[in-house]
Amino acid sequence: MPPLTPYARLARPLAWILLVAAALFGAGYWWTLGRPIPLPDSPTTRIACVSYAPFRLKGENPMDPHAFVSRERVEEDLKALSTRFDCVRTYAMNQGLEAVPDIAGRYGMKVLMGVWLGRDPVANEEQIKLALNAARRDHDTLRGIVVGNEVLLRGELSPKALGAYIARVNAATDVPVTYADVWEFWKKHPELAKDTDYITIHILPYWEDEPVAPADAVHHVADVYQAMKKEFPGKSIMIGETGWPSQGRTRRDASASLVNEARYMREFLNYAATVDMPYNVIEAFDQPWKRDLEGTVGGYWGIFDADAKPKFAMQGPIVEEPRWAWAIGAGGIGALLFLIVGAFRRRWHGASGWIALILAGFATGTALAAHARLLLFTARNDVEWATGAIIAILALLTALSLSRAIASRLASPVNPVAIAPRPVERRRLGIDWSDAFTPQRFFWMFVLTLYGILMVFNGRYRDFPIGLFALPCVGFLLLAILRTREYILMPMVEERLLGVWMVGLGVAVVVQELGANAVSWGWMLLNLALALPVLLAWYRARRD
Repeated sequence: MPPLTPYARLARPLAWILLVAAALFGAGYWWTLGRPIPLPDSPTTRIACVSYAPFRLKGENPMDPHAFVSRERVEEDLKALSTRFDCVRTYAMNQGLEAVPDIAGRYGMKVLMGVWLGRDPVANEEQIKLALNAARRDHDTLRGIVVGNEVLLRGELSPKALGAYIARVNAATDVPVTYADVWEFWKKHPELAKDTDYITIHILPYWEDEPVAPADAVHHVADVYQAMKKEFPGKSIMIGETGWPSQGRTRRDASASLVNEARYMREFLNYAATVDMPYNVIEAFDQPWKRDLEGTVGGYWGIFDADAKPKFAMQGPIVEEPRWAWAIGAGGIGALLFLIVGAFRRRWHGASGWIALILAGFATGTALAAHARLLLFTARNDVEWATGAIIAILALLTALSLSRAIASRLASPVNPVAIAPRPVERRRLGIDWSDAFTPQRFFWMFVLTLYGILMVFNGRYRDFPIGLFALPCVGFLLLAILRTREYILMPMVEERLLGVWMVGLGVAVVVQELGANAVSWGWMLLNLALALPVLLAWYRARRD
């Protein structure tokens, strides 16, 4: 039997530290989300222009060729928007949007009318025909015609073909004509400027190839705008899209949050008030359908949510999550659940086990609340809700079983003379498992590795499900720390392989984020927490 080592004497204090830290982190995380954050006030609640798309209700998607929004819906939207905005920008001339110029004019608004161009020449011709008809019919309402939106960015038209469309529209109307794309593509194709009356650039600090932190975002916009004015002297330049998302994946140090969206809008409006600069912000309403294309972040650029309610005020402090107290309550429910389950057929005595269960239950409840909040923003349909709920239940069951083992070890007195029985290998389904926890550990290692591969090789739009994976990762780490008097058996070869992959994938995510993304560091630590016990057991088994 292995003797009690100096490390074994530190195992319990270390386990207690981790348990207390997990519970405190859960409480602190939610408390932080619930604190009012002071921000600079906006000089006005009115905004010059805003991108408008009416496809905000469940099931609505402009990518569906049969999608159509009624004139009544458009009128309801524009009537409400007219109280906050002087102008709206549209992106297409069909699916109900052709009614926008007429309705907007009746509410005293101007329109930047969009002509959607893509690979289909027939569809392009129809868009141009509708736009020119609207230019004659609603001439006085139009501030400009935007012929094509990010067509070059998407690679759907050549600069030559795009220029021909722009020139045709410009020759057929005296309404100012422009093209809109991210500012880098205007620099790559300056020849398009000759076909336009003015230049429309998109500056989205969050989406830059080198993402910009919220604190520096407006300074970045100002620098780019001034640089583009020098690039195209004598040409009027409009910022056609700028804004910040309220939810979604953190990109390096560009964090998507409600507080950061409010901060950006207020600081941008303060900047815009000091310069003579036409601008349009993106966008009026959250667009849930965009999550299909851009992940969670795509659906949350709106100043109003999908129910047309303002997401934040233009003055005063902002609270990221007003429902934070519910998450603390979830922690309390978790603590109670763990006490009840831990009391069933327990084989230990004393207060230590109960305290361990309370801490583990509270940490689990707050972590699952974080997972539920993530689902609230990410789940697009019933299948995704069901998948998220099922895997959360599996994580809860794993945490419950681990907490019983952890509480038992913490409640048992350390006895250097005691001899622990050698674990018995259990063979099920033709696989040698070293103990009863092996199948659960293998499952979570497999799932975490699979998601890690997606994060590394296709992670641009993927969220970090920290709350979900914290349960098995921290739980198995605690169990490994407390297994000081048990023989170490060689982990399965599959576990060893997954462990190596997890370490590499966790490090790769941090490297991709250049170490600037705090969430990526947390993700790497979770990978290490689940992988290291397996890798250390592998090392010790080979050594012994």
